[in-house]
Amino acid sequence: MEGRRWLVSGRVQGVGFRAFCVRAANSLGVEGWVRNLTDGRVEVVATGRPDDLGRLAEALGRGPGYARVDHVEESTLDDSTDCGPGFDVRFGP
Repeated sequence: MEGRRWLVSGRVQGVGFRAFCVRAANSLGVEGWVRNLTDGRVEVVATGRPDDLGRLAEALGRGPGYARVDHVEESTLDDSTDCGPGFDVRFGP
């Protein structure tokens, strides 16, 4: 299992992006969470098999129909990161 973090910028808040992430992650069996950041970006943290994380990254680059993804910044999480079971939306900082 690997862990990754993405920061997605563009028109990604108020357009169903978090719900889109939950559906995509659940369909891939990826665990983690997604949340809006105060600067307008969306943060996604996930653990899973490398190929599933790659598919999630591709989905994040597309986003849902009303979104406009301008940039996706990706980083690797250390091995101690535990995202917990399932994939959900988090609120707050």
